Amino acid sequence: MSNPIGVFASEPNPNLPRLQPGDTVRVHNRIVEGDRERVQVFQGILMRMKGKGANARVTVRRIAAHGIGVERTFLLASPRVEKVEVVRRAHVRRKQLYYLRERRGKASRLRSKRYVRVQAAAEQDQEPADQE
Repeated sequence: MSNPIGVFASEPNPNLPRLQPGDTVRVHNRIVEGDRERVQVFQGILMRMKGKGANARVTVRRIAAHGIGVERTFLLASPRVEKVEVVRRAHVRRKQLYYLRERRGKASRLRSKRYVRVQAAAEQDQEPADQE
């Protein structure tokens, strides 16, 4: 007898970078309004990651108008998630950042990670030196 759950498992989305809690991400999500379809961007801090494979989902939190926090959970294997961009990375010491819910304003800032972009360094090495 074959695995019935394996029938519903979808392939991983190739447009996903390596994600970690604390990252500021921009999720491009397809929205259907009537007979039209458009892409809506949701940018915020990645608060938690749950599940693996086809069940992987992330919760992203952003501060909307008038200081109201909005959390949204995205299923990463969903065909509705077009792509995910990492805007910046932060240094956190927890897996789930629920403590950000009680923080307001500058208290909710996360310390930024400093890293060297390997791709940018490689491009500088390839520049022609005889442009004079």
